Order: sequence, then C-alpha cells, then structure tokens
Amino acid sequence: MGSLSRCSAVLRLIIPVVISVFWGVFWPVPLAAGASPEFAAYREAQWQELVPESWHPEKLFEGINPDELTDGDPRAIAAMAEVIREWQNAPVNQELQGQRIKLPGYVAPLDWEKDGELKEFLLVPYFGACIHVPPPPANQIIYIKMEKALTGIQSMDAIWVYGTLALERNDSGSMGASGYSMFVDKVELYAD
Repeated sequence: MGSLSRCSAVLRLIIPVVISVFWGVFWPVPLAAGASPEFAAYREAQWQELVPESWHPEKLFEGINPDELTDGDPRAIAAMAEVIREWQNAPVNQELQGQRIKLPGYVAPLDWEKDGELKEFLLVPYFGACIHVPPPPANQIIYIKMEKALTGIQSMDAIWVYGTLALERNDSGSMGASGYSMFVDKVELYAD
C-alpha cells in the first residue's frame, strides 16, 4: 500500500505521459536510421505498433481531476490501483508475433552477471521506465534474455535491438510485466 499512498502525485505525472506517449506526441528515443547493412532485413518498428488500436487506456482518467485529489484520498488510491491493474494486463498486438524487427529503446537491467555482464533486461520506450512507479503498460515492455552476456551496457543506455518478437508475458515484479519477449540477434548502442 506504500506506493499507493502517493497516488495523487503519481496520477498528476502519468496522465500527461499516457496522453502524449500513447498517441505519438512523445517518443523519447528518436526513430532515426542506425542499422548495420548486414541487418537491413529487419523492419524498423515503432513503439506505437506494440499497442493494439482497440486499447484506450486514457479512458481510465475520464472524470478524474488529479488536482482535486490528495495523497491518501480513497479516490486517488482506487484510480491508481485501476491504472496498475490495467497496465499489467495491457493487450498486445497479435500481428507482431514472429516478426523480425529492429527497435530502439532503453535498458532496464534485471540480472547482472559477473564483471558487469548483462544477460536479462527489459527494453522500454522512455528513459526511467520501470525504475519509477508505476512501470509502463505490459505492451510497452519487452523482456530480453541473451544467450551471450552483453558487456559495456549500463542501466538506461539507449540501444537498438534486432530480433524476432514473441507474444509472451513475463512478470518482473516491481519492474513490471512485459507483454512481449524477443529472441535477440544483435544489440548495438543507439547512435543518433
């Protein structure tokens, strides 16, 4: 209940993010060309594609004015609980199953190996996602488990991933539930 006690403040922050991120106004990782020639066969995807057209999370905020709520207000706690429930169960885009894509995003590490090597992480669309509460919706988180550990990658580094997308849910506890996983063929640091 601790994270729900600050609901009104969190709602003030996430309502503008939901409106801007999910409707194409704000995509913090620029979608610029950055592919190596040997991976030219991978289609460049955009984060918006991961959200089915039929899903409208902004409806959760109809009739809510966070400026009228205070922390600890039962209405704020109920609204925040509903947002978290909806985001954990966010639907995925069924058409993306098995597609070979490249996608830019940020690294939210799950498990560091020896010497700072990284084998498991979440790929997220904006800086700070999964580190703050609440995490993004499940359809905006991709779970990645590498066969060979990555070196030289830090938390929240911007990267390109090249691989095959799968519709697979994974729960990473406080880091969030992911609606997708990816069999990664290549990772490279993002270059503008």
